[in-house]
Amino acid sequence: MTEPAVERPAPAHGYTAQRSALVKRMRRIEGQARGIEKMITEDRYCIDILTQIAAIGTALQAVAFKILDDHVNHCVKEAFASGDELVAAEKSRELLDAVHRFARTR
Repeated sequence: MTEPAVERPAPAHGYTAQRSALVKRMRRIEGQARGIEKMITEDRYCIDILTQIAAIGTALQAVAFKILDDHVNHCVKEAFASGDELVAAEKSRELLDAVHRFARTR
């Protein structure tokens, strides 16, 4: 008789340890976005709205860089430590693609 299959949890990502803090930051950003919508609805001054939009952009970049940093220090690091050249090459390509996406948005 074979033993029943045991479900294993999905592998943790680099950001997993900070998940609750990241979710909290994203909820704050979401609140800022709702605030901008309200500012527009209330016909607030253009510069005030643009200031808030810039703040959201900066906050999103901070979250993105935190996740990118965790990706390098977890996923990419593990790929290289595995000794599997194909996996390491794939993670390197993913990392460079992500960096290029960020560079285009600036």
